Amino acid sequence: MKRLISLAAFFAILSGYAQTKEIDSLAIQLAFQKQDSSKVDTSIHLIKALYKAQDYQKALSYIAETEQLSIAINYTKGIAAANYFKALIYADKNDYFNAIDHFNKSKQIYTELNDALGIAKVSNSIGLIEIKRGNYKTGLLNSLSAIRIFEEQNLHEDLSLAYNNLAKAYFNTNQIDKSLEFNLKALNVRERLQDSAGIKTSTKNIALLYSKRKEHRKAIEYYDAVLAMLNPETDQLLRGEILPRIGEEYLKFKDYDKAASYLVEGLKFNRKINDKEGILRALNSIGHLNLQQKNTRLAESQIYEAHDLAKGVGNNEELLKNYKLLMALDSTKGKFQSAYRWQREYFSLKQTLDQENKPQLPVNTESIEEILENESTGENVPASTNIETVNNKDQVNNLKLLSYGLIVAFLIVSTFLLLIYLKRKSTIKYTQELEEKNEQIQLQNEAIMEQKLHLEEINDVKDRLFSIVSHDLKDSISSIKAFLDLLKEDSISREEFNELIPELSENADNASLLLFNLLNWSKSQMQNLEPNPELFNIQEVFHSKISLVEQKMEQKRIVLIDESQRDFIYADRSMVEIIIQNLLTNAVKFSRVGDIITISNKEHNGKSLICVEDTGVGIPKDNLKKLFQNNNFTTVGTKNEKGTGLGLTICKELVELNQGRIWVESTLNVGTKFYVELPKVKTEEEN
Repeated sequence: MKRLISLAAFFAILSGYAQTKEIDSLAIQLAFQKQDSSKVDTSIHLIKALYKAQDYQKALSYIAETEQLSIAINYTKGIAAANYFKALIYADKNDYFNAIDHFNKSKQIYTELNDALGIAKVSNSIGLIEIKRGNYKTGLLNSLSAIRIFEEQNLHEDLSLAYNNLAKAYFNTNQIDKSLEFNLKALNVRERLQDSAGIKTSTKNIALLYSKRKEHRKAIEYYDAVLAMLNPETDQLLRGEILPRIGEEYLKFKDYDKAASYLVEGLKFNRKINDKEGILRALNSIGHLNLQQKNTRLAESQIYEAHDLAKGVGNNEELLKNYKLLMALDSTKGKFQSAYRWQREYFSLKQTLDQENKPQLPVNTESIEEILENESTGENVPASTNIETVNNKDQVNNLKLLSYGLIVAFLIVSTFLLLIYLKRKSTIKYTQELEEKNEQIQLQNEAIMEQKLHLEEINDVKDRLFSIVSHDLKDSISSIKAFLDLLKEDSISREEFNELIPELSENADNASLLLFNLLNWSKSQMQNLEPNPELFNIQEVFHSKISLVEQKMEQKRIVLIDESQRDFIYADRSMVEIIIQNLLTNAVKFSRVGDIITISNKEHNGKSLICVEDTGVGIPKDNLKKLFQNNNFTTVGTKNEKGTGLGLTICKELVELNQGRIWVESTLNVGTKFYVELPKVKTEEEN
């Protein structure tokens, strides 16, 4: 042991340069201890400290000397501990073969000593390795066997690792609820340990799991908690990951303002630290946001930048999102052939990823639960014996199944393989080709049908536009031109022309109103209108639109009663202005000389109820059903005013876009009341 003492003295001298005070103290203490089990225990504490400091070379030197001393004094617990720490170091170096070998040696000794805690620590470490290697069943079995002991003895560090192992295993076997349960347990333990890095990791994992469960507000809550804990110097990459993820969660329930805030901040931050993964995630999400808000040109540049980046960094998950966005982008722009190409790329990559990420079958943990139940009821069954029994039974069963499978497979392969191989291969290939062609044809047919329906809708709109332009608008403009030609050719006197001015003004008003409604209607038919709601005073809209019909009311000597009041509604102001203008114009159109028009608004059931009432000619019951239909229904006014029949159709569409409703009450030769109900605050459908 002179060599061990010399090593201890040597490392004690160097400890002032590279080691902690704990390592210094243990090294000095070790150098002066007798060669007995106490010296081995001290050495084990020193090895543990060196392992935590990741000084593996020095740790391995002490492990070798400690193992020799333990063998010399027949201290089996020291041999088990030396093998355990040697296995941990091999595991950290990804040398799984040697790690498993030394873990098994350590576990065998602890089993002989009936040391349940030692077995639990080794089992938990084996569980971690097996989970990393994708052997989830074995990993779960080992980790579950260790947890009960850790919980009973309040070994928080070991519990933290065990809970984290189980959370990973359950996640990779697609058991999201179980993964969430153990991540929450791991977070609780890490908070007790004040493990800053562990708390951040567990909190982020919990947020990801809530997102998978579509509990987006809970996900945001935990993401915000991670952001609050980040160190601006050491956690830049984590911040770059979290910011776009929060934006994605807000985007899921269409809170565009908050989504944009986090996504823009995330994009700027990731560009600043040059994190390509973070830039890619932010670009994909902000491109999706702009696509939903119809900012097509901006979305296009962001989505294509993300596409180039995704191929460069090799992130297939984000590339899959990008293909879907490209498909939606080209569909929006009418590039159906290109959209179909992106659709093929999307499904091809999705199939590959689904195959790669195909979850393992969940492990049956009933045997472990039986062991824990026996221990809790006081049955004196050694945990190590039970765990080994479970492992042995599983191994025997697996060997039996493997043997039977090999025998059956050998008989089948040797009898039939040579006879059917070529034919089967040819048949499978031919079937696959047919299936691929059928899928392609089906996708093409769907794209063509969608394009056909879109073109038919556009063609219908075009026909209606041409019909209106060629009749109503043409008549009004032709009439105006005829009056002007008479004046130009001196065919009428100045006095005669002055008498015709009211009729000329009437035709100009008709043409102006026709164009106003025509443009708004065609826009609503050929585009997907999106309201831009805001709070505004409805009384201001009434006053601004009354001025447009004052001249016409004076001509008909119509009395206007203004009962409007200052009240705020939450809607698209420009759309509401179109609605009010159409209702006022209709009221004037169907009022007789001396009739009364009344405008009013009041609060009703938490909403704003707007009313435009006239004492005009009224509407027959048969015509009431036709008013809001998209069928060009119209009648002439009391002074033969013409219309397109589009005004009330536009009103209905714009009111419904703003989460409101419109209806009419009318009595023939008594008058008509048009009601519009609009929200005063943001509705749940807009959230």
